[in-house]
Amino acid sequence: MALLENAALLGVGVLSLWFGAKWLVDAASRLAGAAGISPLVIGLTVVAFGTSAPEIAVSVTAALEGQGDVSVGNVIGSNVFNIGVILGIVAILAPFRVTETLLRRDAVAMAGATGIAALVLANRIVSRLEGALLVGLLAGYLVVIGLAVRRSPAPDDDAVAETASSSADIRVKYGPESGRLVVGLVLVAVGGRLLVDSATAIALSFGVSAWLVGVTVVAAGTSLPELVTSIVATRQGDVTIAAGNVIGSNVFNLLGVLGLAALVRPTVVDPAVFPSLAWLIALTVIATVLVATGRRVTRLEGVVLVAVGVGYWLASAVV
Repeated sequence: MALLENAALLGVGVLSLWFGAKWLVDAASRLAGAAGISPLVIGLTVVAFGTSAPEIAVSVTAALEGQGDVSVGNVIGSNVFNIGVILGIVAILAPFRVTETLLRRDAVAMAGATGIAALVLANRIVSRLEGALLVGLLAGYLVVIGLAVRRSPAPDDDAVAETASSSADIRVKYGPESGRLVVGLVLVAVGGRLLVDSATAIALSFGVSAWLVGVTVVAAGTSLPELVTSIVATRQGDVTIAAGNVIGSNVFNLLGVLGLAALVRPTVVDPAVFPSLAWLIALTVIATVLVATGRRVTRLEGVVLVAVGVGYWLASAVV
């Protein structure tokens, strides 16, 4: 009976995270658009960080409860899912070539964040000092994006007029959008708690390690917002925004989520972190080469990315 209850709570947790993140991202994007922020910057920051809200809720909650394996496993598993499955699906749906300098540079930033996180996890311990360092690097990353936006060419008159019109429409709905933002945050927080507690209980009942649950079930559940957002953006022809969502989310997960979790409670992780890091580094190198060089990402390469992402899950289950 307890197993069924935990399975039901797991489902409720995933749904809460999905709906909460969707409302959070929609409201944040519209409010940011009202401020005249460009779509690409919204994709790299507001949307990317908003879709990472479930990872924050889950990893911080897990850290508070002493579930370091779930906390770190969620971050690594989510990033593998983002690059392998989500970016792969985007390429399958619409082969693309990244030409925006901002996005290509941020792909390199994602590779750098992955390398830094790997160094931090080399001794399987993430201290509060290291957590503060990671959060500080994230703040620096946001400052760099802000400076790049300020130096970017000014939009033409038509674009300004369109933005002003859109902004006026959103300002009328400021109250409802703010309400959706708050409700989204609450759902994400509650869903994160339910997901961690139920997934951990199910893992213990089956004798499965908390690490495996973190890098598979929990990681996939918290990555649902990124998956849905990227697919919707791709179907609407905004492939660059979809790619920006993946890259921005990965940077935020490695620096912000991992850093915040360590600040809440220093984390010690399972030795299984090393093969998982190897998979993540390999996928990150592939994605960085595909995006940062500006070459066209084909459907075949998308299939390869998805296959590698799925292969990671199968390998994790075997180990």
